[in-house]
Amino acid sequence: MNDAQHLADRYVSVWNEADPERRRQAIAEIWRPEGQHYVDAREAHGYEALEQRIVGSYERNIRDGRHRFRSAPGALSLRDLVVVRWEMMVADSECKVASGLAILIVDGDGRIRTDYQFVTDRTPVSA
Repeated sequence: MNDAQHLADRYVSVWNEADPERRRQAIAEIWRPEGQHYVDAREAHGYEALEQRIVGSYERNIRDGRHRFRSAPGALSLRDLVVVRWEMMVADSECKVASGLAILIVDGDGRIRTDYQFVTDRTPVSA
């Protein structure tokens, strides 16, 4: 893994991507075809399921323009493991409403084999 922060930035940008074709292309570039994603009780295996999971998150969190995801600085890598810290922000603001951690297991080319995602903090925001 040559640049953990670069992968972190690319990983988080997929979750913000509005264009379906660019989203599909980014998924294919970042994950392996048999890539896996786990968060809470949800799981996704392969490109189609990954796309459904990411679209679901986009529609719940990003589409209405209220929020955006960003990668936090300081992504770490060790052998085939990359640790990414992410934050969900109020759009056009520095107000954080959630944060989490993604633990990515990557192949020799830096593509994700397995993605374990954790929400570590949710901050209620007044309407």
